[in-house]
Amino acid sequence: MTILGISAFYHDSAAAIIQDGEVLAAAQEERFTRIKHDASFPVNAIKFCLQYAGRSLNDLDAVVFYEKPFLKFERLLETYYAFAPKGLRSFLLSMPVWIKEKLFLKKIIRDELNTIEKTDKRKLKLLFPEHHLSHAASAFYVSPFEKAAILTIDGVGEWSTASICMGEGNKITVLKELNFPHSPGLLYSAFTYYCGFKVNSGEYKLMGLAPYGNPHDVQVKKFVELIKKHLVSLNEDGSIFLHQQYFNYATGSRMVDDAQWEKLFGIPKRKPESLPEQSYCNLALAVQQVTEEIVLNMAREAKKITGADYLCMAGGVALNSVANGKIHDAGLFKQLFIQPAAGDAGGALGAACAGYYIYFGRERKIDPAKMDALQGAYLGADYADQDVLMMSRKYNAPYKHFDDEDELLSKTARLIATGAVIGWHQGRMEFGPRALGARSILADARDGEMQKKVNEKIKFRESFRPFAPVVLMEDVSDYFEHDDVSPYMLLVKPVKKNRQIAFPDNFQSKGLLDKLYYQRSDIPAVTHVDYSARLQTVHKETNRRLWKLLQAFKRYTGYSVMINTSFNVRGEPIVNTPEDAYRCFMRTRMDYLVIGDFIFDKKDQPEWKEKEDWQKEFSLD
Repeated sequence: MTILGISAFYHDSAAAIIQDGEVLAAAQEERFTRIKHDASFPVNAIKFCLQYAGRSLNDLDAVVFYEKPFLKFERLLETYYAFAPKGLRSFLLSMPVWIKEKLFLKKIIRDELNTIEKTDKRKLKLLFPEHHLSHAASAFYVSPFEKAAILTIDGVGEWSTASICMGEGNKITVLKELNFPHSPGLLYSAFTYYCGFKVNSGEYKLMGLAPYGNPHDVQVKKFVELIKKHLVSLNEDGSIFLHQQYFNYATGSRMVDDAQWEKLFGIPKRKPESLPEQSYCNLALAVQQVTEEIVLNMAREAKKITGADYLCMAGGVALNSVANGKIHDAGLFKQLFIQPAAGDAGGALGAACAGYYIYFGRERKIDPAKMDALQGAYLGADYADQDVLMMSRKYNAPYKHFDDEDELLSKTARLIATGAVIGWHQGRMEFGPRALGARSILADARDGEMQKKVNEKIKFRESFRPFAPVVLMEDVSDYFEHDDVSPYMLLVKPVKKNRQIAFPDNFQSKGLLDKLYYQRSDIPAVTHVDYSARLQTVHKETNRRLWKLLQAFKRYTGYSVMINTSFNVRGEPIVNTPEDAYRCFMRTRMDYLVIGDFIFDKKDQPEWKEKEDWQKEFSLD
């Protein structure tokens, strides 16, 4: 049985395909179109999945869309009615689109599929699970657990903004839901907007900014009190109530009323691209603390009503790795599994799983020898030597080819150890927003200047943005306060005390840039200003080549940890093809590009005549 799952039309469109319960392939549309967070129908991702599975559309047992459009339309109508006459302008603008297009989504999907291949609508079954059920399915069915609590949290699906479910065998039972307009995800997005970042894109920036807040500053305490008094009421069971007089997302085009928030917090909405002043760092820390409290309350409630030993998580808020780390630290569950494509892209995978296990009732089989069913999330496209050679000929790009893998990895390890920044393009592309060592930029975590260099000269992004460490699973507890797996870069943990370097007494009075360039540990490039790190453990079973590279690096340096950041410039989707990789390499100050068994040295490449064109091609995120 072969089932295709699709998510589309909001943000991060994607496709995934499963066959007899095995996840064969999954990819986001943005990786093919080069449009970040592409919301269009995922034609290219579907073509890739079908090709990888060796199937045509007419071979499929079902195509499953990740949510119910009619239920979402119901929510929109009831929301506009409840807030009337407020939101009339928004209503008049949105209704024609819904009536003309989204209410006929089944026809639109069939028409789009027919552009790929002519299908027989009498035979090709279309299914529509609910949005949060797709999230829950995306986490539980690929997890290593026979039985687990499931927590999903995001902005909003149809009505639901969060859910607690119980997964057992091939069944998922929804136990509790939180409904719109009360949403932890929309609360966080509102602060993302007010702190000058893009909604649905900049939430991770807000999370990265929060540690620059001063936890001892009375302003942080005041901001937390204001948030809880005026914006959101928190309940012990994890439910929340957002006071809508301070928000505008239900019926308007913006997240909040800027004037009301400026009066409440005493600071105006931050201008995008400006250096965040301390007040915005403190505001980011305050909402992060409130979000962590909400998520922890939900996790405790999930434990209370399920009694489960294990927890699975999905939904956009599950990408808040700091909150995830707090759940892990709380010891509520023996183990967590967080779906790496936790946002809407992962809904495609969940939709396919929901069709297979819930609609068709197929038996679920767990392989105890595997960490999970996602193959390390390396579910995208792979490229052969011939593809690299074609790219090389197109750009007249000289290279060195290595027949011996150990020689290639030793060379690469030596380059990184001597300060080189490496573009690393290997194997199948990752599924989800994190680069996990297939489409990565790698560098030396020991170099105190590397965070600044990579942010400003290669990624062209805000200097305060932290980098994640990639570390051998066998050595993780040597560097971090963690002795468990973290394969998907979704847990934040402290750097070991004996590796930390104490800050001066006046550290918290310093500005953001001054704080940034203090030496924080013996692996400063991956140690955030609060001594934390969003870590990724590397496993021989899922990424043998990266595991061997870290082993080689350890032989040269005594360290088995590196910087791992996504292979792209700001505003660009993570690279997919060898050509994507080469263009990104040449537009930046990366030193070497390693694709498969090929190494491209920047010094040997012909002059690149379009050094700044990425800024025109990709809008800033």
